[in-house]
Parts: sequence; structure tokens; C-alpha cells
Amino acid sequence: MQRAWISHAFRTSSSYYLALVMASASALAAETSRAPAGHLPEGTPVEAITLSNGHGVSAKILTYGATLQSLTGPDRNGKQADVLLGYDDLAAYLARPDYFGGTVGRYANRIAGGKFTLDGQSYQLPLNDKGNTLHGGGKGFDKQVWKVVSLTGGPRPQLVLSYSSPDGEAGYPGRLDTRISYALDESGALTISFEAEASKPTVVNLTNHAIFNLAGEGAPGGALGHLLTIPAKDYTPVDAGLIPTGEIRPVAGTPFDFRTPRRVDDAVRDGADPQIRSGRGYDHNWVLDKGTTANPELAARLEDPPSGRVLEVLSTEPGLQFYSGNFLDGTFVGKNGHLYRMGDGFALEPQKFPDSPNHPNFPSARLDPGKPYRHVMIYRLSVMR
Repeated sequence: MQRAWISHAFRTSSSYYLALVMASASALAAETSRAPAGHLPEGTPVEAITLSNGHGVSAKILTYGATLQSLTGPDRNGKQADVLLGYDDLAAYLARPDYFGGTVGRYANRIAGGKFTLDGQSYQLPLNDKGNTLHGGGKGFDKQVWKVVSLTGGPRPQLVLSYSSPDGEAGYPGRLDTRISYALDESGALTISFEAEASKPTVVNLTNHAIFNLAGEGAPGGALGHLLTIPAKDYTPVDAGLIPTGEIRPVAGTPFDFRTPRRVDDAVRDGADPQIRSGRGYDHNWVLDKGTTANPELAARLEDPPSGRVLEVLSTEPGLQFYSGNFLDGTFVGKNGHLYRMGDGFALEPQKFPDSPNHPNFPSARLDPGKPYRHVMIYRLSVMR
């Protein structure tokens, strides 16, 4: 029954969106653009590439961090807004990095103590999160300049980026040759495809760390009134350091049950639940019912009833990290001079489970030579009635 409801919601919102945008007399042609975005302190140039469809949805990507800097689309009245938290320029991303829209890796999320063992050999990663490794370490993929491989137009404009991480970078074994493609179609679906090949056995977990507010970044009231659906009957509890304990726990009867649409602020401050206290809100991995799939399937659906905007997140990966912006503390000066506070935006990150290399019962993050890594995820932005 739950899958049927989700399928119906997909068809309803997507069909309405298509009808709305096709009827728009102001629809624009799909296009791409490419412009300088500044330089790193040592002089490396950074570019900004924009993909636009014919119906008012556009995505801007920086070559620094393969970062999704903005995602803009209309509300039910046709009013445009950028729905991603972030910064206006490269200088701010360098001065106050916080993963806004970045490609995180080599290993997204946390690894306990920065340690894992592979084929009997132990590896130590940089520690950058209270004695643990977060999002690859101090200088992960979000802080590298990616090479533009290709930029193509047409009805589905696409950008392909690449980065080769040398053997031993940030403590990870093996060279990792990585490609990311961003492609935007006419339905408002931004497909992000990650591919990687390793020169020796290693661990890999790549995702995008966009933080969303469907009312528009910096909108008064934040995002806590959004409705969230996550098709998962289980999640992975964490300890005080936000490291999974190894348990897979049912969501039924807990603040973690999002199997039907639920306002995020219904339980984000439920201090009676030890897990909410540990995360200062939500900062947990959900075990998606679909598991690992060949093609992207639903991982989350986010709705903003006042604006009518809907975000559907699809992925081939087995887990979803939902982060409710708990560590945004009002000291982040983001786009348009907005101060970002707790609950002003949400991250919905499809991925392997956190700390998988240290939990044999979790889906494996191992990557061997000759067996390419692949993760396809989609952010589909649409409008409901």
C-alpha cells in the first residue's frame, strides 16, 4: 500500500508539473553556460557551469568540489527561487566550508576513529569530526578542483567532470579515477551519476551534500514545516559521536517513522528520544526498503505546501542520511546575506551506510580493481497542486 501511495504521488505531482510548465508561455529553451568563478589562492581557476531546461529549472555547478551551487525552479504561481543553501561566490566556499552542495568523498559520512581494515591491513584517515573522519577527511573531494570533461546542450544538457585521487590521498589505498555527470531534463530531474575505478582494493561512498529549503534559501521560518516521506521501515541508531552502533532498528512508533508524509518539526525537538538528543535533531541513516537497485528508486520526498514545490530524491544506493541542519548556528552568512540557522535547510543524502567498513552486517563499501563503482541519484524538482 505504501509503495502504491508513493507511485501515485509521483504520477500526480509529475503530471501536474509537466502540464503546468508546458502551458507556460514564458518557457525558455534548454541551454548551457560556462563562466569563470574565481581562483584558488595558488592560482588554480574555477568555473561555474549552468544547465537550464525549457521550463524555468536551472542548476549551477562549480568545478570546485563538483559543487551544486544552486537549483532554481518555479513555485505553483511561477515565482522562481533558489532552493539550495550555500554561498554567492567562491571566496565564501573557501573561507567557510561546510559541504553546501559539495560532492563528498572518498567516503561520505562518518568513519569511527578514521580507521578501517581491508584484507588485513589497517588504514588511518585524517580526523576532522570530534575524533572521527567525516566526508573523506579534512581535504575531501568537496575541496578539489574537478576537470571539465565535456559540456553538451540539447534537450538534456549535461556536464561531465573528473578527478583522479592518487594512491594514499587522505590515507585511502589505491588511485581512484572518478567521473561525475550532471544532466537536467525537461521534467525538472537533475540526474547526478558517480562512477569510479580503483587501482587496488579500497572503500568508496560518494554522494551530494545539497541542503534544501523548498520555500527558497533564507526564507523566513526555515524548512521545519516541510512534509517528508522516507520509504524505510528501519534506521541505524548512533552513539554520542553520531557513529552507528551497528544495530538496525525499526522506525515504528518512533520519531524516525516517515513512511507517510510528516512535518519535520513534529519530532525534531523530541528530547524524550535519546537518538534525537544524540543528533541534536535528525542526523541519521535510514535503511531504505528498496535496498541497492540497478536503477534509481525513491529514497525521499520533500514537500513545501505553501509554495507547492516538491523534491523527489531517487537513488541506486541502500541508505539515506537525513540531516535537519542541526549545526547551522546563525554564524553562516549565506546567499543574499542570509544567516542560516538550525532547521533552515535539510540534507537528503543517498549513500552507503555510515561507518560501513567497520560493520560487516552493513552493505559493503569495498571497491576492487576491475569492478567499477556506480551510484546514480536524481533530484527531481516539481510543483504540486
